[in-house]
Amino acid sequence: MVDSNDQAMRSIYRMLNPASIAVVGATPRLQYGGRFLQAALRAKDRVKVYPVNPRYEEMMGVKCYPSLKELPESPDLVGIIVPHDRVMDVLEECAKKGAGSAIVISAGFAERGTEDRGALQQQIGDFARQSGVRICGPNCLGVANLRKGIWASSSSLGAEGVSGPIALVSQSGASAFGPFLSRAADRGIGYSYIISTGNEADLGASDFIRYLLEDDATRVIACFIEGFQNGRKFMEVARLAWERGKPIVMIKVGRSAPGARAARSHTASLTGSDSVHDAAFKQCGVIRVEDYDTLLEVSQLLAFSPAPEVEGVSIVSHSGGVGSLTADKCGQMGLHLPDLREETREALDDILKGFGWAANPADVTGFANSESFPRIMELMINEPEVGSLVVASGMGDSQAQQVIELRKNSSKAIAFLWTGSQSATAGLPLLKKTNIPLFYQPEGLARGLRALLDYHRRRGFRLGDEDHPSEGMSQRQREAVGRLSSLGRPTLTEHEAKELLSCWGIPVTRERRASSWEAAAHAAREVGYPVVLKVESPDILHKTEAGLVHVGIRSENELHSAYDAIMSGAHSHFPNARIMGVLVQEMVEGGTEVIVGVSRDSQFGPVLLFGMGGIFVEVLQDVALRVCPITRKDALEMVQEVRGARILQGYRGRPAADIDALVDVLLRVSALATDLYESRQGGLAELDINPLAVLSQGGAKALDARWFWT
Repeated sequence: MVDSNDQAMRSIYRMLNPASIAVVGATPRLQYGGRFLQAALRAKDRVKVYPVNPRYEEMMGVKCYPSLKELPESPDLVGIIVPHDRVMDVLEECAKKGAGSAIVISAGFAERGTEDRGALQQQIGDFARQSGVRICGPNCLGVANLRKGIWASSSSLGAEGVSGPIALVSQSGASAFGPFLSRAADRGIGYSYIISTGNEADLGASDFIRYLLEDDATRVIACFIEGFQNGRKFMEVARLAWERGKPIVMIKVGRSAPGARAARSHTASLTGSDSVHDAAFKQCGVIRVEDYDTLLEVSQLLAFSPAPEVEGVSIVSHSGGVGSLTADKCGQMGLHLPDLREETREALDDILKGFGWAANPADVTGFANSESFPRIMELMINEPEVGSLVVASGMGDSQAQQVIELRKNSSKAIAFLWTGSQSATAGLPLLKKTNIPLFYQPEGLARGLRALLDYHRRRGFRLGDEDHPSEGMSQRQREAVGRLSSLGRPTLTEHEAKELLSCWGIPVTRERRASSWEAAAHAAREVGYPVVLKVESPDILHKTEAGLVHVGIRSENELHSAYDAIMSGAHSHFPNARIMGVLVQEMVEGGTEVIVGVSRDSQFGPVLLFGMGGIFVEVLQDVALRVCPITRKDALEMVQEVRGARILQGYRGRPAADIDALVDVLLRVSALATDLYESRQGGLAELDINPLAVLSQGGAKALDARWFWT
């Protein structure tokens, strides 16, 4: 049996490097079928092109065939531009002919939002995988190999573009062959490939990204994504890209509710929780940006810049105002502008002769357009704390050539902030032609440098160097999950939830269940006073708010009163709830309370949450998220991200809490969620440990827990 991934990679190769293309639905009119044929014919003798339409004998100077079976060979690629209800018939013909791949331009599938069209899309995807005729689309505009000048696209904007080391993968065809293509052409930015994936009935963005990781001419992968079919698959591919040093820069639609709705109507994709996407991207090294221009600018900077050996940035400009604004934006992004050494300032002063300002940023006035400028740039870039140089100016060809020569002779990153007209005929075209990373706004430049530094700094860590502390579920864990999941109710009681937590080594309170006052008294003597008394019920989730939790009980008299109050209150306020008695629990004092939880994301699976208790979670939403499984590095970053977690380090005489114990709990909860998800046993939908007490004397304990099954 052929490995499906190998099959997909071979199909993508033939799709992007076809020696022959058949166009089913070709037409002499410049509609979708005509535009696809016209674009394919631009490859001339590099690609054999076969129009397929029974109504014509010849089209655009090429012989036309009545059907695929009449072709003289099995085509590498079939472009399908027919009504939606004929697509399956054409795919079956592709399989019989032995076609290597197909692009379904046709629309009218799941994006219509009807059950029958969604089922038809599922059918063509299933057929593609079973037959081996893997497809891109439907509802896409096709692909382009700019390195070889092969365009298999129905775009109305023609087949123009510059070849370069950036590959573009976009679910939106109109965006790929519209603003991304035109803006790249305006900036002199070249693509290796343009790939529009549409509804992704079969091959998706993750498959094409995986293919591009093997393409030596592609240095950066730029993406425009509306929604993932399989978030965990994308993370796996993104981690591989990270390991190989091939950056993924991405616009992910869906930050707002209107954006999410538009994505669903356009490509029938689920956008998912935006905060979960941010967490997933952080874990696997994806650089998320917000707009077309930033995507192109950051991609170009990463494609044509070495990894900075140090993080300092120096700025040189002809204008003190431009330099100050640029420095201010860099500072807002947390970039470091080191002071110049005394000998560097003196050397600059010798050149400037009392004009401008010998500092970082450097205001060099008219010397930016002089023969002294190369020496000025050398002084600024050769500072030992500087890893990147920013030149902020507008200049002619001779000065632009000076920047180009410096780039050739320096191992450091150079970016240019163009302050002149974007229609300039001198300076700017030369910078574009030689792939100097260009920016037009100080804020965009600062964001680009921040992305460059963060990407290479974080690559010093291995993303997958630590597994969650589990090698699969033990027999004890399986038995406990099986027993409790068979109870037939969607929620567990607190005690039942803690029983499962303890199976994964998560520390919980000492406690006993009791169904009578006498049993509660016996349990309290076993646990040891002082104790906490709680109602034990799978149906009462907010026990404290209902007055069904009593803390600090130090005697049997207090216990008796608390027991009566809890049972009376539970039956009166929750007459339909199942009351299983009370929980007698040890009293834990002196810890810092945090929340640790798990939720189930439709695309990424189990997601881990960490935050501080109380107002920080409910009002400020001061939490950190990661997709399970996490590494120790992920856990430490989660703690660092939560602003309120600074309390854990000790504050105003408060002792520091055991952060190592907290990290261990995060790892174990991640392992629990991952084990249940991967084993498909138990169907954990949601878990809350709230609060988890992180103790100053060492350790941590789950004081309360809620568990919801799917």
